[in-house]
Amino acid sequence: MAEKLTFTPVIGIEIHIRLKTDSKIFCSCSTNTDAPANTNVCPVCLGLPGSLPRLNNQVVEQGILTGLALNCGISPKSLFFRKSYFYPDLPKGHQVTQCDFPITTEGYIEVHDDNGNLKKIRVNHLHLEEDVGSLHHSASDGRLEGADTSYVDYNRCGTPLAEIVSEPDVASAREAVEYVTTLRRRVIYSGASDVELEKGMMRFDANVSMKCSDGRWGRKVEVKNMNSFKALERAIEFEIKRQKKLMLNGEEVLQETRHWNDAKGVTSPSRVKEFYRKFIVEPDLPPLYITQEWVDRMKAKMPEMPDVKANRYVSEWEIPREVADVITDDKNLAAYFEACVAAGANPVRASHWIRTEVLRVMNENQLKIKDFNMKPEVLAALVSRVDDGKISTTQGKEVFDYMFANACGIDEAIAKLGITEGGVAGNALNDIIAAVIKANPDVLEEIKSGKDKKGKKLKFLQGLVMKETKGQAKPQEVAEAIAEAVK
Repeated sequence: MAEKLTFTPVIGIEIHIRLKTDSKIFCSCSTNTDAPANTNVCPVCLGLPGSLPRLNNQVVEQGILTGLALNCGISPKSLFFRKSYFYPDLPKGHQVTQCDFPITTEGYIEVHDDNGNLKKIRVNHLHLEEDVGSLHHSASDGRLEGADTSYVDYNRCGTPLAEIVSEPDVASAREAVEYVTTLRRRVIYSGASDVELEKGMMRFDANVSMKCSDGRWGRKVEVKNMNSFKALERAIEFEIKRQKKLMLNGEEVLQETRHWNDAKGVTSPSRVKEFYRKFIVEPDLPPLYITQEWVDRMKAKMPEMPDVKANRYVSEWEIPREVADVITDDKNLAAYFEACVAAGANPVRASHWIRTEVLRVMNENQLKIKDFNMKPEVLAALVSRVDDGKISTTQGKEVFDYMFANACGIDEAIAKLGITEGGVAGNALNDIIAAVIKANPDVLEEIKSGKDKKGKKLKFLQGLVMKETKGQAKPQEVAEAIAEAVK
């Protein structure tokens, strides 16, 4: 009986990230791509005869920061090249990019494989380059398919990009998504880019091939046009199934570029891969030299990376991994959380309040943490009062909502809501319990007769008491006091 064939995906990811700078990479034009079409352009970014580029120092520093965020080494010398090709969005007829001598050397990103084990995805290199223009199609859905006319906006020409090329170490669509999301968070923390996907600040391509257990290798296929993490995952999953089916049938996998159609959930052939060299050294730009002193200055600006921070939260404070990942997804939210802890809040309790209550009101009101009106020390005080039993969790949430809605302090909120700190207890609680039992003699009789075997009637009485105390009694004390009273 023939051995069943198995297939192993071999995946590399190419990512383009728009760097956060005020002006373009080789000229002083604004990087605001939302301006009216073809207004933020000049002879340099349009490639008009006689214009000379000049490298933007800020781009180099953002490139260094990005490289450091990816654990890359920084090259002391790098070069720019002209990559020649002809397309409507490239007015020069060539793109200025780094090729054989990029700004960084090898790096890596750590992710979890499909079995939950930590593994490294190697970064081959990061290089700097200029972006091209953008095409706008007349079709109702904005796609090229079905469009009668296309228009070119050159505002994006010359905006600075960092292209990050991984080694083919990714083994699944899920791994690919974790790699890209981890990389994105690290770059945001470095300050090199805001990496807003909805604004096109991050674009990625996937190079997918299959290795068969019989020794055969499928050719590499480049998949383009994925603009979300979900699209990346779906496109890779589709391409893995497509290539596997071809190889099982003994058919050839063509080395080509394929276009991901998100609406249909399929890839379609775009063009056959080109094999000829089309790079020459850029004659108008000198070599880029980066000193160790310059690198050290950039290193001093690097914050703790989000995955490292999340690991610290888990190991030092025993915060659940999923909560740590949510908090560290936003550098400012993580800073807010750490300020809460510094103000005396229990780390685990504070993390849950932030994940539930703080993020809830932020989402409901479409706020960012910098616009949230409750200072971390105020939230810390509220969390501590709940922890100390001065107010219940339910009351704490009421106080939280009141403070947010009225931009007031914790004492004012407690007073306005009529909450008694320490709760209802002692004789006051016993009087309420006695009144509730007196008003429900049939319930008391059922409990005393032994018919309430599952304790539903006791819980019914507890609910009535909690209602009468407006949630200001401790549930455990209420349960014990009722059990004593019905004896």
